[in-house]
Amino acid sequence: MKKLLIINPGSTSTKIGIYNDLTEESSVTLRHEAKEIEQYPDIFSQYGFRVKAITDYLEEKGIALGSFDAFVGRGGLLKPIESGTYRISEEMLSDLKSGAYGQHASNLGGVLAHELAKESGKEAFIADPVVVDELQEVARISGMPEIKRRSIFHALNQKAVAKRYAKETGREYESLDLIVCHMGGGISTGAHHRGRVIDVNNALDGEGAFSPERSGGLPAGQLVDMCFSGMYTQQEIRKKITGRGGLVAYLGTNDARAVDNLAQSGDRQARLIFDAMAYQVSKDIAANAAVLKGRVDAIILTGGIAWSKNIVEMIRQSVGFIAEVVVYPGEDELLALAEAAVRVLTGEEEAKTY
Repeated sequence: MKKLLIINPGSTSTKIGIYNDLTEESSVTLRHEAKEIEQYPDIFSQYGFRVKAITDYLEEKGIALGSFDAFVGRGGLLKPIESGTYRISEEMLSDLKSGAYGQHASNLGGVLAHELAKESGKEAFIADPVVVDELQEVARISGMPEIKRRSIFHALNQKAVAKRYAKETGREYESLDLIVCHMGGGISTGAHHRGRVIDVNNALDGEGAFSPERSGGLPAGQLVDMCFSGMYTQQEIRKKITGRGGLVAYLGTNDARAVDNLAQSGDRQARLIFDAMAYQVSKDIAANAAVLKGRVDAIILTGGIAWSKNIVEMIRQSVGFIAEVVVYPGEDELLALAEAAVRVLTGEEEAKTY
């Protein structure tokens, strides 16, 4: 049995989980005050106090660093890489620390895992960061030579539930054609062909269905007019696309459960917007069926919004003719990271080099 420390940093918190193989022994969210975060000029500068928060918690619980067999951090913004579990290397640390490919709290995941592993002489990994890129070449073409489509999506959860489905049905992930839709603050829908995500919307920059916080794909001409209307700064437009789009823009909340409840209670606007989100997700799923040439073993719905029986049923009614719709609600990022490490530690798969 392998004992793992899983580390998932967020903007104002650090989630940690202690796992014995795939069994969660305990987990906690260490919350950090905004004023504490604001005193640091960049993400990497927070590393020292976050290490202390973790070690203080472990000391309080009487858990020695040396008792862990491996440390696993949430992968951050790195260069585009294939899916998999990666040993943390000096090159990876350099990119995470410098923010060479972008600044995000998840960059600290690999740095924290490496530092704690170094103290105890154990291995450190990351797995399936958002920059996983397995797009087929035709999927990179945008229609404008200056713009190349990029792969940025919920790779960790999409890959985890796809592999979970394969194992539960007694098949290899690499033998299946799946459509996986992660529905959370952002929504990404990927075509998984024989173990690779050959097409997926860039859920960060505005492709695909709108979500609780993101605008999704917009009519390009009207967006251009807004950009040059003189009414908005570049930063304000970006915020409208990511952060203040979707449910927030229409209904003033990013809580999909609250919108679902309003819709069920007879609020016509909430009903329309909630239905429109399900409608757009269904269109994305159907488009990915075309990518897979109609050969789809299953459609998998996951993420926090997949807890809603109403939206799941709306999507099932629209796309159930394509393939069976399977639901794995929630994100379960700590478990997904534990699964990735266990596959390497048990020899089921090899760790990759960054």
